[in-house]
Amino acid sequence: MTTKALILDFDGLLMDTETTLLQSWHWEWRRHDLRLDPTGFFADHGGDANEARYTALQAAVGPAYDRPSSHALRMAYRAELNSALKPAPGIVGWLDRATELGLRLAVASSSPITHVGALLDQAGLRARFEVLATGEEVPAHKPDPAVYLLALNRLGLPADQAVAFEDTAHGVAAAQAAGLRCVAVPNPHADHARFTAADLVLRSAADLSLDTLLTRLARASSR
Repeated sequence: MTTKALILDFDGLLMDTETTLLQSWHWEWRRHDLRLDPTGFFADHGGDANEARYTALQAAVGPAYDRPSSHALRMAYRAELNSALKPAPGIVGWLDRATELGLRLAVASSSPITHVGALLDQAGLRARFEVLATGEEVPAHKPDPAVYLLALNRLGLPADQAVAFEDTAHGVAAAQAAGLRCVAVPNPHADHARFTAADLVLRSAADLSLDTLLTRLARASSR
C-alpha cells in the first residue's frame, strides 16, 4: 500500500485553536461576572457549535444580554489570541519531510475557509497544501466523511493511498468512514480513551518522525 498524500485536520491539529476557542468563552463569561463550566464544552461533531453556547450565556445573564455585542467582543478577543498562534510542535517537521518524500498535502476541516485560510497564511503554511477542503463546501460535518471525500476527490486519489491526521475522536471517525487510515494526535482537551479506533495515537507530532510513522502504519496494514 503506497502512501501518496497526507490529509490533515486544521483546528487542534495544525494549530491549537481549540484552546483559544475555550479561552475566548471563559473571557466572555468573566466579562459578565460569571464562570463558564467547561464540562461538555467541546462538541462531538465538527462545524460551528456556538449557538448552544450563546443560548447558555444568555440564560445566565438574563434580559440585559446583548448577543451581537457579545459575539463581536468575543470574536475580537479570540482573533487576538489566534494572532499569537504558531504551528503545533512537530507539524512543520512533518510537512518538511513530506515535501522531501514527494508526498502531496491537503487540509480537510469542518471550519470555513475564512478561518482556515487566514491562519494558514499567518503561519506561512498555506502554500504547502495543494488542496484545502473546508466546512462550507460540504453538506455535513465530521464525523460525516464528506470533507475527507472532497479532499480525496480533489487529490484524485483513492483512500488507500492517503493518510489522515486528526485531533478528535469524531475526526478519526470521519477519516475512517472515508476509508482512510488515521493517525490521532489528541488536542489538550480531548479524552485520550476515546481514540482506540485510530490506527496510531501520538501525544504530539514531535514524538515520532514522519518516516517512522509511515513505516509503522505500513507494518500494521500488512498484518
